[in-house]
Amino acid sequence: MSRIFSLKLARQTAEALLRDDGISGLPVDPFAIAESRDIVVQGKPEEHDGVSGMLLRHGNDFGIVFATHIPSPGFQRFSVSHELGHYFLPGHIDQVIKDGVHVSRAGFVTDDPYELEADHFAAGLLMPEAPFRKAMERFDPGLDAIEQMADMCVTSRTATAIRFAELSDAAVAVIVSTGGIIDYCFMSDAMKSLPKLDWIRKGMPLPAGTATAKLAADAERIAAGDRLGNETDLRDWLGGTTRAAIAEESVGLGRYGKVLTVLSSNSLGQDDDPDDREDDEDSLIESWTPRFRR
Repeated sequence: MSRIFSLKLARQTAEALLRDDGISGLPVDPFAIAESRDIVVQGKPEEHDGVSGMLLRHGNDFGIVFATHIPSPGFQRFSVSHELGHYFLPGHIDQVIKDGVHVSRAGFVTDDPYELEADHFAAGLLMPEAPFRKAMERFDPGLDAIEQMADMCVTSRTATAIRFAELSDAAVAVIVSTGGIIDYCFMSDAMKSLPKLDWIRKGMPLPAGTATAKLAADAERIAAGDRLGNETDLRDWLGGTTRAAIAEESVGLGRYGKVLTVLSSNSLGQDDDPDDREDDEDSLIESWTPRFRR
């Protein structure tokens, strides 16, 4: 099974669970879902950092512990949903729980397929496709729309931005960077359809002269959550042959020290051959797989 397919299947497993439970609106409450399965959920003392969540097993009884040192409901709900992913996804319990405990660590960069599947399960659980699509149609693409969707879903801006790009019909690119270096990028199908793009890869420097590069150079502004917006040429970020103005919006993510950038346009994008697009995704999956919690 390809990684693209396994991650999609993880999201669909979460969405099927919601349908079975009769949940069709936003926001989704992962605490209530855990309680309905007799899974005890408890916050960890906030002075203990370094662990975002834990799935515990004693016989046939399960419990989830989540971190509280980051006072973000979006972070905490995603952490609980991630552990629910390990509980619900086939094969995860036997694979990830050792001596009765599985530990997840925030900011822990991994290519472990079980952790990635749990992340995508959490995204599908908290931002199921049907209600998310219906709600996002009210807004023009961009950072304001992502922040309103994040408020609606009670999810982090980064996780919401990735889901927004994944489901948007508009041309959207979401880039997360640290210290002027790109962590990852995720684009909508409309953006990916533009011809001869230079695919952004993790480890690349931010394009010089962009609003994002200016914000990324100022740690105080990042910590303060400042925002910058600009209109820029698509080619400044993605190369290619399409000369067009796009909106560039960037925001500092506070204590995380990261910058979230959203590129968007309602007028760009065209359909291409789905088979070609899938080939491109497979060849780049190692550098493009988004981390919803980062």
